[in-house]
Amino acid sequence: MIVISWGLAFFEYLFQVPANEGGFKENGGPFNLVQLKTIQEAITLNVFMVFTLLFFKTEKLGWNHLVGFGLIVAAVFVIFKKW
Repeated sequence: MIVISWGLAFFEYLFQVPANEGGFKENGGPFNLVQLKTIQEAITLNVFMVFTLLFFKTEKLGWNHLVGFGLIVAAVFVIFKKW
């Protein structure tokens, strides 16, 4: 199980680092550091949710989880909105 966990983290790292470098404004990308971190956290939480539901059959999504994920989506909206 540890090898699988590290394997998932390794592949995430392989995609995350180049994406952050390419997406950063100072490297020609469209996002600032706060936006990049927000994208990373939102994706990580969604992947974790799907992984948990697929591999841990005893875990169920409750209304509080759905509200929490809705708040994460709201946070992404607030951070990316041009005020």
